[in-house]
Amino acid sequence: MPAVLDPRAAHLLKTLVEHYIAGGQPVGSRQLSRHSGLDLSPATVRNVMADLEESGFVASPHTSAGRVPTPKGYRFFVDSLIVVKPLEQQEIHRLEGELVADRPQQLVNTAAQLLSQLTQFAGVVMTPRREPGLRHLEFLRLGDRRVLLIVVTSEGDVQNRILHTDRPYTQAQLFEATNYFNQHFAGLSIPSIRSGLADELKRLSGDIAALMSTAIDAGAGALEGGETVVLAGERNLLASDGVVTSMERVRKLFDLFERKTSLLHLLDASQRAEGVRIYIGGESGLAPLDEMSVVTARYEVDGRLIGTLGVIGPTRMAYERVIPIVDVTAKLLTNALAQQMSGS
Repeated sequence: MPAVLDPRAAHLLKTLVEHYIAGGQPVGSRQLSRHSGLDLSPATVRNVMADLEESGFVASPHTSAGRVPTPKGYRFFVDSLIVVKPLEQQEIHRLEGELVADRPQQLVNTAAQLLSQLTQFAGVVMTPRREPGLRHLEFLRLGDRRVLLIVVTSEGDVQNRILHTDRPYTQAQLFEATNYFNQHFAGLSIPSIRSGLADELKRLSGDIAALMSTAIDAGAGALEGGETVVLAGERNLLASDGVVTSMERVRKLFDLFERKTSLLHLLDASQRAEGVRIYIGGESGLAPLDEMSVVTARYEVDGRLIGTLGVIGPTRMAYERVIPIVDVTAKLLTNALAQQMSGS
C-alpha cells in the first residue's frame, strides 16, 4: 500500500530531496525553513522531520544534524512529488541526429553511449532479441587440416572462425562447398538450415557433409556470440558522489558489469512494465546496486517488444532530468530501428 503524507510533510520532504540531490549535503531544519516557501519555524520543521525520520522517509547521518532521504523517501518523491522536465526540442533533434547507423547493433551501441553522455552515469541497453540468418558463407584453405570459415549474417555482421578438420581439403573442394551452401541456404536461419541440411547431407559426399555440419555448428556459435547487454560510461560512476563508498563496493559493482547476467535479468524483468520504470536501492534485488538507482524503459518495433534500455547511477540523481532522457531515447531507438528494418 502506498505511503500517505499530509501536504505539509510531503512539501518539506520534496524540498529536502531536491536540496540534497543538488548539493549532496545533509539538509538542516533551518535550511528547510528558509527554502520551503512555507511559513514555518525551524522548530516546527524539526518536529515534522522527526516524524518523517520515524516513518523511514529520512535519516540522520552520524556526522551531521541535517537529514538525507532514504530509499523510501526517494520512492515517495519519485512516485508522488517529482515534476519531470521535458527535454528541449533541440535536444530531441540532436538525439535523433545521433541515432543513425547501418545496423541494429550500431544503433544499440550509440544509444548506450548517448544515455551515458547525457546523464554522466552508466548507459545500458539490452540488445534486440533476434534470430539472424546467414547471408553468405565462405571456406578458405589455411593448411592441411585448417579451414577459415567466413560468415556474413543477414544483418551484415562478419564473423571469422577457424575450423580444425579431420581430413585435408583442397581449395577446389572448399569452393564447391561454398557454392553449394550459398545456393541452397543463403538467408535462412540456423534452425532452418539444420532442418534442410539433414535431408541434403544424404546426397552429399561424406567429406563435404562432415565439413557442412562443422560449418553450421561454428556458424551458430558465431551468431550466438554477440553481447546481450551493452554498457557505456561505467567509469563515470567512479566520479559520482555516493557511489564509491569503499573499494570493495567498487569491485562488486564492476564485477556485476563484467558478468552482465544479473543485469540482463533485471532489464528483462523491467520489460513487463510500460513507460519508465525506476528501481531505487535494494529494489533491484542486486546487492552491488543497493545504494544506486536504475531507470529503465522498453523499446519495440511494430508493436513487438525488442529490448530495454536505461541508466545506472547513484540514488542521489536528478530524476526529473534522467527520466525524460531514458523515455525519449527509448522512443527514438524504437523509431530508428523501425526505419532501418523497413529499409528507409
